[in-house]
Amino acid sequence: MRGAPKGEGLGNQFLSHIREVDAVMHVVRCFEDGDVTHVEGSVDPLRDIGIIDTELALKDMETVEKRLAKDERAAKIQDKKAKAAVEVWTKLLAALNEAKGARSVPLTEDEAEIAKELQLLTSKPVLYCCNVLESDIHSGNAQVELVRAHALAEGAQVVMISGKIEAELSQLDPDEKKAFLEELGMKESGLDTVIHAAYRLLGLQTYLTAGVQEVRAWTFHKGWKGPACAGVIHSDFEKGFIRAETISW
Repeated sequence: MRGAPKGEGLGNQFLSHIREVDAVMHVVRCFEDGDVTHVEGSVDPLRDIGIIDTELALKDMETVEKRLAKDERAAKIQDKKAKAAVEVWTKLLAALNEAKGARSVPLTEDEAEIAKELQLLTSKPVLYCCNVLESDIHSGNAQVELVRAHALAEGAQVVMISGKIEAELSQLDPDEKKAFLEELGMKESGLDTVIHAAYRLLGLQTYLTAGVQEVRAWTFHKGWKGPACAGVIHSDFEKGFIRAETISW
């Protein structure tokens, strides 16, 4: 996602879509180019990150405050579940009021389960995607280092891409893409880099099934056992699981 034009918010509909995702990727401009204007008039990745973070935090504050008011009323009539929830919402609201994301709040396993109910925007893991010039794709630049330091402090991940390179790659056939990447000294496209980083961030892996009609990839979480992985294909496969015959490739 990226920042909205100056003076405009991200919009409730857009934010409601983000609430449904497992992670947030924040594309951050980390290049200077006089021909490409910036809505804020200058390039400052940390400022841009701050603008988005503020909008997400404000939306989370609104969500938590509404739920807190509701559960406080229920807690007054000795609702144990509501009492436990009030403690969680109070912790989260305190952090949000200090401009800290919900993911920065240490919660017990039970508290984390309660917090999941609200799907808070600032509780989601973040991947910062630094958009750089073609000349910086290998070494990065000072702006990328600022983003890396910021990400390290909040436990987020960072990848680098060049929007210009990706635009050129999108116009090429597979053989041309391979030759172009080799010419640039790149092992993979920025899109592939982002996909791999997202899989690591979410703890995902893929297995393939092969048959006469198709070869297909299925995504599962690291640590899942055979039956759960089979259930990704169909719930009946999990219920009637016997064994998995696998080959490493």
